[in-house]
Amino acid sequence: MAALRSAAETAVRQCLALDAAESCAIVTDDKRERIGEALYEVASEITDDAVIVRYPPGDTHGSEPPEPVAAAMAGADVVLAPTTKSLSHTRSRTEANEAGARVATLPGITEDVFTTGLEADYESIAAHCESVREQVADADEIRVTTEAGTDITFGVAGRRWLSDTGIVHESGEMSNLPAGEVFISPETADGTFVVDGTMRPHGLLADGQRLTFEVEDGLVTRISDDEIRETVEGAAEDVGDAAHNLAELGIGTNVAVTELVGSVLLDEKAGGTVHIAIGDDAGIGGDTDAPIHLDGILREPTVYADGDPIDLPTPTDA
Repeated sequence: MAALRSAAETAVRQCLALDAAESCAIVTDDKRERIGEALYEVASEITDDAVIVRYPPGDTHGSEPPEPVAAAMAGADVVLAPTTKSLSHTRSRTEANEAGARVATLPGITEDVFTTGLEADYESIAAHCESVREQVADADEIRVTTEAGTDITFGVAGRRWLSDTGIVHESGEMSNLPAGEVFISPETADGTFVVDGTMRPHGLLADGQRLTFEVEDGLVTRISDDEIRETVEGAAEDVGDAAHNLAELGIGTNVAVTELVGSVLLDEKAGGTVHIAIGDDAGIGGDTDAPIHLDGILREPTVYADGDPIDLPTPTDA
């Protein structure tokens, strides 16, 4: 438990800056109880108004938690949510932020990822996020290419770039933990992207394994992988084209992540990578509601902002 305790100290004290006068809700589930208990232990040493709420794991990433859990989130000043299925793209998380809570979600977190990902210096990660954001903030168009076959262009004018720094000190802010990315919900997207890093349900892809996605006018029109295609088509039975929405372009800035490990939560933050997501974008500045949000990580991309290559942070910058 010593390693969990150290990581929990970083999360509660540095990342969330919990104060003695604040309330804190730890939201966890039956499969992530040890991480939840470690966070609760630290939080309860800081404030007398700390609670831990546990529920059965959700069915899918982005599925809403039970109403009592949502109420606990909305009623707290600080929320930390180590859960099997992600609460990041849920109305419950959005409503907690709108009520003023500072929220950190830890979707799919494992004990290894928790201890590894929270050994980082989050002030340094915040600085790398700012550097990337300065390079892309005024661009109308972002293009991403890779030697694996990616060549996709995103129209981003009118949409706001967001930073996931891990530093969640202001009312209404949220972050993933582990953190480290700059991301946006594009207005449009056209081209092909090839995932050669990590993607659910496969985890870390084998050498030479590729997942290819074709995109037209902001919708994913072809998916090479049967399992992912079936997931998207299953969601489309309920929400139509929203399930095929090209939801997110993200740039990893966590230079402490030196190799991909098969966890989307950690790998999408790795410095020098890009991730692209399908499905829901309502929680990140878009207008599409969908019951899925599937991220795929691309290795060694080149990113252009209005035609100019940008400098991506890598582990050599640590």
